[in-house]
Amino acid sequence: MPKHTIVIMPGDGIGRVVMQEAIRVLNALGFDASYIEADIGWDLWCKEGNALPERTIKLLEQHKVGLFGAITSKPKEEAEAELSPDLKGKGYVYASPIVGMRQHFDLDICIRPCHTYKGNPLNFIRRGTQGQIEEPYIDVVIFRQNTEGLYCGVEWSHPDGIVYEALRTHKNFVKNFGDVPREDLAVSTRIFTRKATERILRAAFEHAAAYGYKTVTLCEKPNVSRETSGMMYNMAKAMQKEYPGIELQNTNIDAQMMWLTKNPEDYGVIVAGNMFGDIVSDGFAGLIGGLGFACSANIGEKAAVFEPTHGSAPKYASYEVPIVNPIAMIESACLMLDYLNEKALSEKIRSAIAAVILEGKVRTYDMMKMKGEPDVLKKGAASTREMGDAIIKEGTRKE
Repeated sequence: MPKHTIVIMPGDGIGRVVMQEAIRVLNALGFDASYIEADIGWDLWCKEGNALPERTIKLLEQHKVGLFGAITSKPKEEAEAELSPDLKGKGYVYASPIVGMRQHFDLDICIRPCHTYKGNPLNFIRRGTQGQIEEPYIDVVIFRQNTEGLYCGVEWSHPDGIVYEALRTHKNFVKNFGDVPREDLAVSTRIFTRKATERILRAAFEHAAAYGYKTVTLCEKPNVSRETSGMMYNMAKAMQKEYPGIELQNTNIDAQMMWLTKNPEDYGVIVAGNMFGDIVSDGFAGLIGGLGFACSANIGEKAAVFEPTHGSAPKYASYEVPIVNPIAMIESACLMLDYLNEKALSEKIRSAIAAVILEGKVRTYDMMKMKGEPDVLKKGAASTREMGDAIIKEGTRKE
């Protein structure tokens, strides 16, 4: 019997393409697992009115570990328009499957590592004091609270009744919005709880301690969001006393987005709430090559789902020969291996990726700074499969 059972959810567009490469790499390098494919994505929404059907939830409840590709998401009105005719007007509302999984399984800890691969032509560079070109080494791990904050889904349009009356109990609401007609109001809440905040802070400090990082940087906005960011900052200050060898830094999200292109090598572990964590992780991903290199883990107490942070890019899925970069998906599989205590294998795969990038003979179109058109293969870019082949060849090379 295989050692592990993995629920794979390829999803839409290039999700299927990159998932195939990740599974090929895992199998070729000796991962002892069986895979169960689960339904998820846009076609399910159109046909069933649910992009995350209950049968997929049941599989994840049973097997606990999921590997997710990508899904297509569209605004409310566009999603409604694409429903099967027999489902229209029956109250179906599109909801993001990955957000649904995070909420259902309380996958509250999101980990997004961003590290430089030497030789990647997309790496961030800058000019030094004498005009010389510098390429700082970036090794940042973002810990993002994954289930609360602005993504918690507690929202209203045209709030009325008890909700409107509750808003009017706050003096700033009355002062700034008291005369606004209710039909002109839309309200999103930003909710932090002490339990979830403690868990993400603890995960960040523990990671820093385990892997030798000297700093944990809280990236929030406590000078403005005094109740939510303020609570997180105060809890971080108290927790830091348990880790005397780790310095707690505090940066505002807006300033952090400036500093990450000035001195990105100065940061190690970064921790933030949901929205700010999303923003800063994409910012750092841009410094290491973009979304083709951006992986993530969604971890709860009872289940975990691993995914690249890019979208489904349906345009590229229609190409006869896939051209997209599969490294983010393969790196996400490595995070899954870490979670399953298969760290020797995850390091072997990462080393193979690093060797392929350093050699520079196999590069996908994004790494060659080309537009994603079908003719990039004729111009020397590697296909998705060729990148997978190169990683497999390097990973299975005899020492």
